[in-house]
Amino acid sequence: MEILNLSVPAANRFASKYIEQSDVIMPFFHYRTNDINEDFKRLDELKTRTFLRKEVADYIQKFMDGLPSSMAVRKSLDKLKTENSVVVIGGQQAGILTGPLYSIHKVISIIKLAEQKERQLGVPVVPVFWIAGEDHDFQEVNHVFVPVEEKVDKWTYPERVLQKKMVSDIPLNKEVCLEWVENLIGNFGETSHTNQLIDFAKKLIHQSTTFVEFFAHIIMELFKDYGLLLVDSGDKSFRQLQKQFLAEQIKDHEQITSSLLDQQKQIEEKGFVLTIEANERAANLFYYDHTKGDRILLEYDHESSRFVGKSGKISLTKEQLLELAEEKPEFLSNNVVTRPLMQEWLFPTLAFIAGPGEIAYWAELKLVFEHFCIKLPPIVPRLNITFLDRAIETDIKELNLDLSTVLQSGAQMGKEEFLDTIKDKDLEGIFTDIKDQLVNQYQRIEAKTLEIDKGLLGLVDKNQKYLLKEISFMQTKLEDSVKHRHNIILNKYTRVDLALRPDGSPQERMWNLFYYLNQYGLNFIEELMMQPFEFDGYHKVVKI
Repeated sequence: MEILNLSVPAANRFASKYIEQSDVIMPFFHYRTNDINEDFKRLDELKTRTFLRKEVADYIQKFMDGLPSSMAVRKSLDKLKTENSVVVIGGQQAGILTGPLYSIHKVISIIKLAEQKERQLGVPVVPVFWIAGEDHDFQEVNHVFVPVEEKVDKWTYPERVLQKKMVSDIPLNKEVCLEWVENLIGNFGETSHTNQLIDFAKKLIHQSTTFVEFFAHIIMELFKDYGLLLVDSGDKSFRQLQKQFLAEQIKDHEQITSSLLDQQKQIEEKGFVLTIEANERAANLFYYDHTKGDRILLEYDHESSRFVGKSGKISLTKEQLLELAEEKPEFLSNNVVTRPLMQEWLFPTLAFIAGPGEIAYWAELKLVFEHFCIKLPPIVPRLNITFLDRAIETDIKELNLDLSTVLQSGAQMGKEEFLDTIKDKDLEGIFTDIKDQLVNQYQRIEAKTLEIDKGLLGLVDKNQKYLLKEISFMQTKLEDSVKHRHNIILNKYTRVDLALRPDGSPQERMWNLFYYLNQYGLNFIEELMMQPFEFDGYHKVVKI
């Protein structure tokens, strides 16, 4: 493996400005990134606060009991209990087979930054991955994309979930999952690693009972030697640690919403698009009925002074909601506004690893944090990584394409330029002339038809369109014949796009890690983790 650093702007304008540390948006954050002095300031701030270190560490230890483990994991748990320890944290939904590659990139970012900061600052730094198990959008986590016959094919896990269940509560049908995974891996194409990968998946499926467990088993099997810790935001036991903080959110729900709306107004005034949907009624909490598997977003009805759910499914006074937070906190869960708050109350966060969209939405929370007299943590953009197979690299060189351009917009423009060079200009001219002549002659036929029988005008038009269609069909066939002579080159453009810009999207948003494990073996992650990743804003192209 080898890393090539490229300057590739983020598609998200706000994220691009943040990576530049532009003065336009830095007022929406409390810390700059990539500045060791800011890290020391953050350490000083964290010393003024108290955390449930032992309780959180004990929960994590219990949650991770049964997951693949190592001496490094046990060391991280011990670190978390020490008074001067801090964490690098980030999170994602529990996608099947770990979901899109960016989830893996986030895990790598968390581990690598924690290692780097521990060396630089001389304090214990623990890598923590927050599994968004309380999320209920099953459609976002139940599929992967697969390259099939030089196209992108969506493979969806066959079981349906009709209720709005948290992903943490969705059971894993082991037989269905195993059959689906075997078919999926088989579709990647058999390699010397295929049977080992199927055995790997089979073992982890048998050890898992839910989607989150399956995700956690894969992540820990691959990353256990790097001291990574996991939490599941949908776990009932984890909610027990959140009682006092849920109560604070309930008591100050109006201030949270007003702070959010004030911050959003400031961001809009700078010309940026908002990412969090909010209004004055927002309570920023979900009510979750575990018996029905129904997760209901709460709003505050100012007229009745009650917290209500959509279509009147639930109605609670503030006192009832506070009682619920104390007695049955598992019936409440955070939304996009309060989840970051909960994370920061529970963990002494040195840095939060964020994707482009997260950078934008955390900026909208600055005044919310200030309401509780705490600061946003330093937000560190996760590593942007693209895997570049040597064969694809050869194709790019032979086609004389610019890699940065391909990563941003694909190879389509280069393909169109090549197609223009192989066009038979005479052929194009002949067909243009024929079509023009046909249209002119039909204008004469139309004029005569008006004189003889207006009722036949529709037939004239239909007949003309039919002939033009047949001429275009012949033209296309001849052009395809010209292209066929250059199929080898055209297929290279297709391969480049499929590998690096599938369906016009970044590789990390479409392809799944298991495709690469099938190609390069289970030690692929180990080799990847040996690379010297730096958080310098450059796009990391990993040549494999």
